[in-house]
Amino acid sequence: MSLASLLGDYTLQNVVLGAAMLGLVSGVLGSFAVLRKQSLLGDTLSHAALPGVCLGFIIAGGREMGSILAGALFTGSLAALVMLLLTRMSRLKTDAALGISLSVFFAIGVVLLTYIQGTGNASQGGLDAFLFGQAAATLRSDLWIMAAVGGVALALVAGLWKEFKLVSFDAQFAATQGMPVSLLDGLMTIMIALAVVIGLQMVGVVLMAAMVIAPAVAARQWANRLESMVALSALFGILGGVVGAVISATGPGLATGPLIILSLSSVVLVSLLFAPRRGFLWEILKLRRDRRQLRYQRVLTTLYQLASHHADRHYRSEKRMLDTYLGADSRRALARLMARGLIIEQVPPPHEPGNNKRWVLTPAGCQEAERILATLGQEQAH
Repeated sequence: MSLASLLGDYTLQNVVLGAAMLGLVSGVLGSFAVLRKQSLLGDTLSHAALPGVCLGFIIAGGREMGSILAGALFTGSLAALVMLLLTRMSRLKTDAALGISLSVFFAIGVVLLTYIQGTGNASQGGLDAFLFGQAAATLRSDLWIMAAVGGVALALVAGLWKEFKLVSFDAQFAATQGMPVSLLDGLMTIMIALAVVIGLQMVGVVLMAAMVIAPAVAARQWANRLESMVALSALFGILGGVVGAVISATGPGLATGPLIILSLSSVVLVSLLFAPRRGFLWEILKLRRDRRQLRYQRVLTTLYQLASHHADRHYRSEKRMLDTYLGADSRRALARLMARGLIIEQVPPPHEPGNNKRWVLTPAGCQEAERILATLGQEQAH
């Protein structure tokens, strides 16, 4: 298929636009879920949307998208309310409350789905596609519904930005400022339910949790401010959605929903590996640098302590003596310290036994060793 025919394909246009809108909304709202340490919330709400899908189908008597999405939003919000009540009115922690809501509502959804399949309603064919998504069935009318629901969620975020920001980082301080923390918390949860609802057609119940969390997790590796994190999360969500949709269109029989999640997972993997100051590669390099620095400091302070013990700042220490004290080869550390001008190398006079090289601290080396020992002493005192 040529590029022109690919871009002109009606189904692909719908899928790409839907995936981009889903990535935008999920990226923005998922940032707050990650910062509030409620990463399982998307999983719970997506599974809890299944009974709403079934109820919407039963009430409408067919696959009417508006009714189905309204039902999904209702049961998703109800599951969120149950989770909040369990955490506030019992001793259950958030993860336990999320697990209870997920399992109960998903079980109800499976029962209702089985019931619908047994009624013989001709329009129920393909209803189980909401489990894993069926992006190719997205219509232009569905996109308008998705845009309306997503627009409401984004408008709420923009209007209550300061309140959501404060509640996400310090709910107790927000309460002391007179903010309705419980109301804001519930509103953020409902908005995440909105993101889940608009993604059911594209990604499905099972994979929607990754759509909410993955862009925010990737963005968190690169950003130090909420504004930057939300913008990057939205960008990653759009990128993953569009790339997954295009790959699905160019490959025969490839499911769109899983490819979108795999595209986002690739972004997460790259972010976890290469993000500056937080990536695994950065941490490995930093650990190696710290270990080298520690070896240099040990050699330098050992030279200083030997000189102090002999009451002679110009005391000459042999490498063999240093290796014995340190229990390791000090050759590289000595070369590095000499390159920095902290020590100098001396050859012993002819009348002294042995011909091993010896090392003497420079004035700069003495000052650096004293600084290191003083810092260590302060840390131990604290």
